[in-house]
Amino acid sequence: MSPEEFRNQGKQMIDWIADYYENIEQYPVLSQVKPGEIKNQLPDSAPLESESMTQIMEDVNSIIMPGITHWQSPNFYAFFPSNSSGPSILGDLLSSGLGVQGMIWATSPACTELETRVLDWLSEMLQLPEKFKSSSDGGAVIQDTASSAALSAILAAREKKTNYETNDSGSLGNLVAYVSMHTHSSVEKAIKIAGIGKNNLRLIGVDENLAMRPDLLETAIKNDLQNGLIPFFVCATVGTTSTNAMDPLPEIGQICQQYELWMHIDAAMSGTAAICPEYRYLLNGVEYADSFSFNPHKWMFTNFDCNCFFVADRSVLIKTLSILPEYLKNQATESGAVFDYRDWHIQLGRRFRSLKLWFVIRHYGVNGLRYHIRQHINLAQQFAEWVRSSDEFDLVTPAPLNLVCFAHKSGNDFNRKLLETINNKGKMYFTHTVINNQYVLRMCIGQTNTKEEHVDLAWKIIQETAKELSYQKL
Repeated sequence: MSPEEFRNQGKQMIDWIADYYENIEQYPVLSQVKPGEIKNQLPDSAPLESESMTQIMEDVNSIIMPGITHWQSPNFYAFFPSNSSGPSILGDLLSSGLGVQGMIWATSPACTELETRVLDWLSEMLQLPEKFKSSSDGGAVIQDTASSAALSAILAAREKKTNYETNDSGSLGNLVAYVSMHTHSSVEKAIKIAGIGKNNLRLIGVDENLAMRPDLLETAIKNDLQNGLIPFFVCATVGTTSTNAMDPLPEIGQICQQYELWMHIDAAMSGTAAICPEYRYLLNGVEYADSFSFNPHKWMFTNFDCNCFFVADRSVLIKTLSILPEYLKNQATESGAVFDYRDWHIQLGRRFRSLKLWFVIRHYGVNGLRYHIRQHINLAQQFAEWVRSSDEFDLVTPAPLNLVCFAHKSGNDFNRKLLETINNKGKMYFTHTVINNQYVLRMCIGQTNTKEEHVDLAWKIIQETAKELSYQKL
């Protein structure tokens, strides 16, 4: 593809994306295709000869688009937001165009140094302790997801606890990790990958708000110590995926400090709220943490993938993950004056992700980001109040931010049917969770373009659908 052809096709692609966003509400939010329907429309073998972009885009429209669930629809309320924005898309396009492989400083100094600066900006925006800034002994790196951040934290915690002996011997001893019953499943996967094993992962009970109970955590640690085991890692969550529960960070942090455990905080979605000063209290206790992560690709208008992972002592992380083959040796690295981010996470190769984050922060400004976050929270709180005031629905859990868990009073089967019917109508998309054996609908408001009229329509459709199902039941 010549530069001139790329220029012409690129302009058409930007137009296509802009048209998509203008018309996105015309699509059913949840894809309505059946399993295998997309694959069966695609050839069994790759084309031997070149095909035109016109042909390719025709297939995008006729084959691919019916199989898309529209995460960028303002009527997407499922799972968690994975929102994007114009400046993020443009920053990502620039990153793809430059094609940087930013494994070490020397392979593109701008890739490393922009990332360092932008993450320091975020540290200030979230009012994190100074220990998480690059000017201290700590620092931050952009990972792909919170799952990779958790794995990196667990590996660093493992090596610190064993004085880095497992890197050489592979002997893990009897290390034990602790999470709440509602911690994201990625931590359990990371525990398995790190060689700790599921049997050495303790699931700590929760209180009436579904937050980890510090007293049960301490009891579990004491029991393991008495049995000759080695507690080494705790993951506390700011906003669990299921219900947005908030673990008590100060109490957990004090326990970690007392027993010399690594404290990791997973604030994947809800950490974004702390950019607003009135919600900074959610991170009270972060000063105890050894690592902290959150996802701008969830609720900060930056397209997937982009996780920000902060560590209090970067030397532990680097010593855990650093391997320096001859072909990567260079003068800048040997000088010790630069960061080589390949040593800060699992993968060697890395994209220029900080560009899109830089574009987003500069386009919106801190105040603009705060405005949109507040709007989403206000909409969720209004929805929660409608549920509270309803005779047909119950608010099942507290709704501190932008996630509302609610259920119709007619029971689990009814709520299951209600969710299925709403999603099949195609006008919006919800997902569910189960809390104390109760089937619960989740309303997560955080898509970039969701406005008051969308939430109003959602409540109207929920009520109307519930009435239709009640009549059918009668």
